[in-house]
Amino acid sequence: MTSKIERTISGRERDLGGFKVRRVLPHGRRRMVGPFIFFDQMGPAEFAPGDGIDVRPHPHIALATVTYLFEGAMQHRDSLGVDLTIRPGDVNWMTAGRGVVHSERSPSPERETGHSLFGIQTWVALPSGSEDMEPAFHHHEADTLPRFERDGGDFRLILGTAWGHKAPVETFSPIVYLHGELRAGAWTTLNLEHEDVAVYLVDGAITIGGEALEPGEMAVIARGAEPELGAQKPSRIMICGGAPLGERHIYWNFVASETADIETAKRDWVAAAEAGFPEDGRFTLPPGETEHIPLPDDIKPEEPVKPTEDCPTS
Repeated sequence: MTSKIERTISGRERDLGGFKVRRVLPHGRRRMVGPFIFFDQMGPAEFAPGDGIDVRPHPHIALATVTYLFEGAMQHRDSLGVDLTIRPGDVNWMTAGRGVVHSERSPSPERETGHSLFGIQTWVALPSGSEDMEPAFHHHEADTLPRFERDGGDFRLILGTAWGHKAPVETFSPIVYLHGELRAGAWTTLNLEHEDVAVYLVDGAITIGGEALEPGEMAVIARGAEPELGAQKPSRIMICGGAPLGERHIYWNFVASETADIETAKRDWVAAAEAGFPEDGRFTLPPGETEHIPLPDDIKPEEPVKPTEDCPTS
């Protein structure tokens, strides 16, 4: 019997001192799924009072970042002047375009009392005609996203289109991003309209086309296949995919279809730091921030950034 799974990717887990990150994309043999070029599971983690996440300001180009939480909260600040807290079920969609700088920190109330954090962070590459667009930020609360029942599963559509539903988030190429909570015995067909589709198992036990998937694994569905997905016990999944965009290069927090654009962004980030991040420059700090993450000097072009305490996920 021909497998309906093209490839199974096991997330690479790193312990950052009580905070675990599991990186799934990019993978050596499957750099992207549709426009998704980066896929990280954050946690689950528990922070004692006084502790939390502090990802200092850092730049992005030619992509959109998507933060989605199951538990906890994250304070987002960016160079557009946005300062807000994201909570479970909400969507933060930050379009970097020609360049944006942001930080991610545990909010003060959660830091003071102790808190949990559990979620997914992804990067979505922009199509070639949109890579240099003006940066933008859009926040969508949980109750504005389509939520529907299907074959024993409770689904929330985060981005794009799926099974006749459409999310309100403005995107720039065909895409699907779904959060599914499956009851034991749920059984549905993965007959989505997108060329590239992958299923990530956060927790629980599922089979796809009769093949078992372990928590922390992503199954990339074979092109044209419409396998059956079954849940053997209550399970949480994420479905991502869409139209392939062609080759993309990635260095640290920069993504682009042309390596020259990455080289320019590297020089601009260093120059901005040396000049004190002038407000009329390409890269400026978010209001209220005084720190930044320097350009790494220990990674090679084409190598994804390694998680560190300064920059665990993005």
